[in-house]
Amino acid sequence: MTVTAPTSLALPELRGLTRRIADEVRAGLHTVHVDPEQRWYQLLSSDGYVDVWLISWAREQTAELHDHAGSLGALTVVRGALTEQRWVPASAQLRTRSLRAGTSVGFPPGYVHDVTNTAVEPAVSVHAYSPPLTAMSYYQVEPGGLLRRTRSELTTEPEKVHA
Repeated sequence: MTVTAPTSLALPELRGLTRRIADEVRAGLHTVHVDPEQRWYQLLSSDGYVDVWLISWAREQTAELHDHAGSLGALTVVRGALTEQRWVPASAQLRTRSLRAGTSVGFPPGYVHDVTNTAVEPAVSVHAYSPPLTAMSYYQVEPGGLLRRTRSELTTEPEKVHA
């Protein structure tokens, strides 16, 4: 019998990892910058299984409605609050939820969402993708509740923003 090593971490492991790194950020072990013009991000660690990113969000900065291709993902809000709009296929609509400091969420492959800082204060979050992020697709919701992919891109950046 051949045993194959896993190529990705499971969602509970990813969420635990983002929570641990969020604790390090709160303890001052990682430097965070806030850029009022565009989201700032830094790759904290990368290997064949997972990439971990530190991201800051000034007011109104957004990620655009997207998925993470075949990667699982997780995020933990370190400080501030983010608003997530996530696509719910069963109801064919976007649902909104607030992600406050300390909140950790995971998302499976194919999960479509947008993340925005709608608060006045900057927000900081830790994101992990496993296997490491290689592609993303972007979407828009059409009249009648249809989700339409507008483009797909290869990427090495977390939730890349387009002008």
